[in-house]
Amino acid sequence: MPEQAKGKGSDVKAVEAFMALGIEKDLAEAAAGLGWTSPTQIQRDAVPLLLQGRDVIGLAQTGSGKTGAFALPIIQDLLKNPQPLYALCLSPTRELAIQIAEQFEALGSGIGLRCAVLVGGIDMMAQAIALGRRPHVVVGTPGRVVDHLTNTKGFSLRSLGHLVLDEADRLLDMDFETEIDQILKACPRDRRTQLFSATMTQKVNKLQRACLTNPARVEVSHKYRTADNLRQQYLFIPAKYKDCYLAHVLTDLSGSTFIIFARTCDAARRIALTLRNLGFEAVPIHGQMAQPKRLAALNKFKAGDRNILVATDVAARGLDIPSVDVVINYDVPTNSKDYVHRVGRTARAGRSGRSVTLVTQYDVELFQKIEHLIQLKLDAYDVEAEEALVLLERVTEAGRIATATIREKDGEGRGKKAGKKRTVDDADDLLGTGFSGGSSRANKMGGGKKFRR
Repeated sequence: MPEQAKGKGSDVKAVEAFMALGIEKDLAEAAAGLGWTSPTQIQRDAVPLLLQGRDVIGLAQTGSGKTGAFALPIIQDLLKNPQPLYALCLSPTRELAIQIAEQFEALGSGIGLRCAVLVGGIDMMAQAIALGRRPHVVVGTPGRVVDHLTNTKGFSLRSLGHLVLDEADRLLDMDFETEIDQILKACPRDRRTQLFSATMTQKVNKLQRACLTNPARVEVSHKYRTADNLRQQYLFIPAKYKDCYLAHVLTDLSGSTFIIFARTCDAARRIALTLRNLGFEAVPIHGQMAQPKRLAALNKFKAGDRNILVATDVAARGLDIPSVDVVINYDVPTNSKDYVHRVGRTARAGRSGRSVTLVTQYDVELFQKIEHLIQLKLDAYDVEAEEALVLLERVTEAGRIATATIREKDGEGRGKKAGKKRTVDDADDLLGTGFSGGSSRANKMGGGKKFRR
């Protein structure tokens, strides 16, 4: 996102900077009101083309302000000619769709812009009611949009003026080709189409040939490049001590905000529970969590109520989570490109950031592929083994309790509804396990207080 504005003088300059792209004054003032001091490179290159009526394919690294690049021209069209169901934005994940909708609503608040979000995990009837209010912009994931096209009476895309495919490479990686094809068939031929992606894959190239007309190509980043202001480090450790070294790094960098990436949903649950047993303020986000809990976890983290988010790659693309100081790769990603997207959660919009990748004896080949992809040799994270392993006994016990808690909860879920289900505060029941800040067994370890070195 653009840098934050400072003072009235900056606001005036920000308005002038956006008006220079062809943006109307009211909309430029709305952008400045969000704290945007100047357009980003992708906005400077794409917005004038979109205002001219061109189809655009934009290639830009994560955190570059792509949402503003397509939202501003759409809202400007609506300023001149308000009409319902004018734009559809497709996103690969629920969280990104909600974030895009929030951006549209913030920019269009002065003109009463209405936006509907169509994502899985939320009641379709409530979404159908929102569609019945004739929103100007619809943002959603392809599967749920197709569900509504098929089942919601009165919802069609016949009047669509803009189609946006955001994070197109990820949309196609997640096998949404069939749904996207159905949506394209429901759209009018004379629509304008915008395709934004971090990378240009063969699938993306095929898609742009199928749905864009004489597109202008805008590219503002090198392929698979990480941010210049990102300090990237690795920690080579024995696999059996992985949790112990993770706890050491979190303690060593205490006072920071962290996103920890794990490979699987089960791993994310276990890590979050282990850290909570040790007294860390950790919440997970993964694909097996109910949508309200995923959103609650994100909101807790964004608000600063929790400083550690344990995530699978569902959170690695597109989400603009402010003030992430450190990204930790607990598991080295099997796809080297995912490393770039993960570490892109920090060092955003000119801020500095740091990443630490835990590399075990089983990860060496994957780690070397990452260094080859980004054409950079990572620095070693300096830690003394003896110092880190002082925590071994406590971390091992915390992990054992976490595993037992998960098994207990999963056993309850599979069995008959044995008795009344435990109820805990939703803010602390984000682990998907019914675990609230520390079990009685965890409390015996030390009252849930975070250990000190």
